[in-house]
Amino acid sequence: MTDITKYTITQLKSSLSAKEFSAKELTNAYLEQIQNKDKELNAFVTVTADKAVQMAINSDAKIAKNEARPLEGIPFAVKDLYCTKNIKTQACSKILQNFTPKYEATVTQNLWDDGAILLGKLNMDEFAMGSTNKNSAFGPVVNPLKAV
Repeated sequence: MTDITKYTITQLKSSLSAKEFSAKELTNAYLEQIQNKDKELNAFVTVTADKAVQMAINSDAKIAKNEARPLEGIPFAVKDLYCTKNIKTQACSKILQNFTPKYEATVTQNLWDDGAILLGKLNMDEFAMGSTNKNSAFGPVVNPLKAV
């Protein structure tokens, strides 16, 4: 079987529409990749597996009713900089280690409104002050292309 986590967004949208696999199957494939690879990459600071699976179930229902939105069933991860309602948002800093916003950032709300699925929050330079992903309270991120 082809590794569906290697598909482009266009390929994913087409395959989801054709019901070659479900949004839940796709999401679980990504969650499995995260579980298998993140210890060496340190890319995620928060994985939202339960939320992702629920969002995928909701996407599958929309797809089944031919009510798919532009990003229906497409898994995403967002930098830990963007506020996500009821999910820790720390900007990869110890200063914000206990901050859980009660509101959603406009950018992420737009993604969810379009049917995208949240896999989790990504590691980054503290307060987004840098471009190397080496200055995070959670340690540096390893480039997956160099880790191979």
